[in-house]
Amino acid sequence: MTIRRRALLGAAAAFPAALAAPAVVRAQAGFPSRTLRIVVPYAAGGSVDMTGRLMAQMLQPVLGQSVVVDNRGGAGGNLGAAEAARSEPDGHTLLLGAASILAANKFLYTKSMPIDPLKDLAPVTRVTTGTVYMTVNSNSPYKSFAEVIAAAKKDPGKLTMGSSGTGTISHLTIAKVNKATGADITHVPYRGGAPALQDLLAGNIDMMFDVIPLSMAHVREGRLRVLAAASAERTTFAEELKNVPAMKELLPGSNIDMQSWYGVNVPAGVPADRIARLHDAIVKVVDTDEFRSKMEPNGFTTVVDRSPAEYGAYIASQEAVWQALVQESGASLD
Repeated sequence: MTIRRRALLGAAAAFPAALAAPAVVRAQAGFPSRTLRIVVPYAAGGSVDMTGRLMAQMLQPVLGQSVVVDNRGGAGGNLGAAEAARSEPDGHTLLLGAASILAANKFLYTKSMPIDPLKDLAPVTRVTTGTVYMTVNSNSPYKSFAEVIAAAKKDPGKLTMGSSGTGTISHLTIAKVNKATGADITHVPYRGGAPALQDLLAGNIDMMFDVIPLSMAHVREGRLRVLAAASAERTTFAEELKNVPAMKELLPGSNIDMQSWYGVNVPAGVPADRIARLHDAIVKVVDTDEFRSKMEPNGFTTVVDRSPAEYGAYIASQEAVWQALVQESGASLD
């Protein structure tokens, strides 16, 4: 049965269920009734995995059930998203997805995208946002964003920027910066942020533009230098990043504001009261000093939506934003 057909059948089933409201209420009162699974559509050890594991740990006492993380990496996150979308729509499987999966990939994988996130997944809430930063090796001769751009203009194509892959937010960011400045920085895609970071530390590439959590330990230990935030405004949530200039200062009028966001979705067809239960539980976890204290030092800002509907509207509004970014980069993954 296709995902879309299953969702339609689930919607049709809601009509007779409404006629038996007392029985439905009794059934839903036992949710969740077994272990919950958070599908993380990336390999273990990355920033999204770190977020998923903290959520799983903190959700267990709130929901009264065990919560496990299931890493399903591949195809830019599409494999994990499809795994979650095709799971039983009973609320026991959650997807911790990123903006790239939920809003950008359908424009990158125009022929091979396995799901339509707006139709095959139901929204619960966002949990974090991550700003993109330019980092260089501490041994690099470049001490500022302006120095990098000047060098890239002087020797077009010589400087290299590693990314976590073609079409990722790091790739889309360098495409925006190249266009706004007239610089020519060569994009070097990797199979994930970790191998790109290793080459940056080894001096094999000149810089990275990526969400910062993967690099924060190296920034604190002095192995990496942060030159720019790709967000419009400076960030203040981590002491090491407070004085890093942002795009409104560096490239005024460019309208560059590169931030990735991460949220929880479930398969389409999950009953609304179960989604509401998950929303309330996740908000109770994310909107706490304990969660923030673990996320912010690693470069994440916590965020929650007031309702699943509000998050769904946000995803829909983001599609045009990410479509424009993909088109500007010229990236295609089919």
